[in-house]
Amino acid sequence: MTEDSDLPDGEGPEDGPAKPARVKRPQKVFTLVVEVGRKPGDGLPDKSTGAALMCYASGVDEEEAVRETVAILKQADLAPLDVSGYGTLEDRLKAGDEIDGEERALMQRALDENSVIVAQMTPFFD
Repeated sequence: MTEDSDLPDGEGPEDGPAKPARVKRPQKVFTLVVEVGRKPGDGLPDKSTGAALMCYASGVDEEEAVRETVAILKQADLAPLDVSGYGTLEDRLKAGDEIDGEERALMQRALDENSVIVAQMTPFFD
């Protein structure tokens, strides 16, 4: 075990270089549509070929929201194939989307819980 007195000057626990304070970036909620394929045990309807999932996912940026969403869907035995991002609430309002109270509440829940909310699942059939 090394004692502080054995360390060169400026390398003791109190003398170490000060780390810059990390700036915590605020979480945002992103609207994502994830297309999933079939996988044994996925819980999709028997004759479906896959599904589209409308998700609200929190993250500091869209890339993080996508990564978290894909990871959670894989844990749920789904097979994500493609993700389309539609931006934040503000982005969607600027684009002219009408967003009702229920959808806003789900977005707020995703933000409050720092989570991914699957709001809608639409199975695909051939």
